[in-house]
Amino acid sequence: MFWEDKTILLTFLLVYISTQVAGLNERQQNAQCAELNSTRWLQSRQHRIRLQVQYLLLTRRNQNCAQRFNQASLTQQSSHFNVSSPTKVIIHGYRPPGTKPSWAMDLAQALLTAQDVNVLIVDWVYGASFAYNVVVENYKEVALQISVLINQLLNHGCKPESFHLLGVSLGAHVAGFVGTLFEGQIGRITGLDPAGPMFKRADTYDRLDPSDAQFVDAIHTDSDYFGISIPVGHVDFFLNGGKDQNGCSRSKFSSMFGYVICDHMRAMHVYMNALNGSCTLMGFPCSTYEDFLKGGCVDCELFKGRCPVIGLSKNSGITTLPLPREQKLFLLTTSSPPFCAHHILLKLEVSGMEKSADVEVRLMSESQETEQRLRLPRDTTEYKMVLAHPAAMCEIETIRLKNTGARLYRQGEVHVKSVCISELPFVRHEQLLCVNNINLRRGVPWSHDFVQVCETS
Repeated sequence: MFWEDKTILLTFLLVYISTQVAGLNERQQNAQCAELNSTRWLQSRQHRIRLQVQYLLLTRRNQNCAQRFNQASLTQQSSHFNVSSPTKVIIHGYRPPGTKPSWAMDLAQALLTAQDVNVLIVDWVYGASFAYNVVVENYKEVALQISVLINQLLNHGCKPESFHLLGVSLGAHVAGFVGTLFEGQIGRITGLDPAGPMFKRADTYDRLDPSDAQFVDAIHTDSDYFGISIPVGHVDFFLNGGKDQNGCSRSKFSSMFGYVICDHMRAMHVYMNALNGSCTLMGFPCSTYEDFLKGGCVDCELFKGRCPVIGLSKNSGITTLPLPREQKLFLLTTSSPPFCAHHILLKLEVSGMEKSADVEVRLMSESQETEQRLRLPRDTTEYKMVLAHPAAMCEIETIRLKNTGARLYRQGEVHVKSVCISELPFVRHEQLLCVNNINLRRGVPWSHDFVQVCETS
């Protein structure tokens, strides 16, 4: 019995020691993983830190453990960088509180899941924090340092067209200046809500523009505050008009993130979700957002019927030449991931009215529902509106109309000659779903159930 107890005790000790050794090895391995920097205002003042740019390398071989990367890494066998693979360069922007951009790792993971590439994260937190005007003074110096590294990579066999720079906010203009230094030979630059303050009126030499790379695309989500309101790429996707994003609070009582940062960072979150390919985020060429919402831009004939898409498709899926420049593209999104919406064009034709009217429209697909209110002026009889619906048109089961509005100041009864829906991009030979001859009395809802089946490919 004594020996049995000793055997049990010895086994326990061996298991315990093995566990501790394994844990120590894991901690040592984790300790070797490179981390993004963060800084504090007092620390920055004491050390008078301006720029301390570091580079973190992630590949599919070290997807969960970033390596520090510099020019010397190119001659080290331990480096996972592959000169034969494309290289994605992530560049963060302004960091007011000096915190590290934790989202950069998430974006790197999304890129690696989508493609087998090198991902370099440019960490310039020390130079990107606190006073915005000082940070703007630093951005060209950061671009210069990045260009030196890229030049070294070119000397080791990389090709200019194999580089894809992804800049968030101010990082988009850093990427643009890198492209300027390489005279537009860089393969691609993607600007994720490029910064607006101090750049909207800047010369193209000082901000992102189409000449900075062979292809430049940009996503705009906060053009009325921190993002830029003008097109800066070959194609510019303006989500929900490029301003207020669904799901971002507008209340004065909302959190600082919800009120200030949410719109600005939505571009990056939408882009990451587009990388997994679960749905398509396509933009429609149009002169203004208002024209788009009114159904004035329903196809992509400008690109021979193929609408540009957000993501990693070459030239955003554009196959026509020459490439456009500063082409505005509009699309609607939902309030939560993956943010994809189906664009439904609603056409409403009514008989002449003595007063204006308010009509509520609802599209229903199982548990998903879209509601839109339309103001019908009395001097018009035809109305068009683009709606964002979570499901495809073939999955819409019911359409519901309701004549709403004040009793004395709105039309009492609205005679709807026809209500039709179609999905964008509109193709002329496709059949519309229409219902004719409807009388809408005030406050009395009307509904119609569709019988349709989605085609399976």
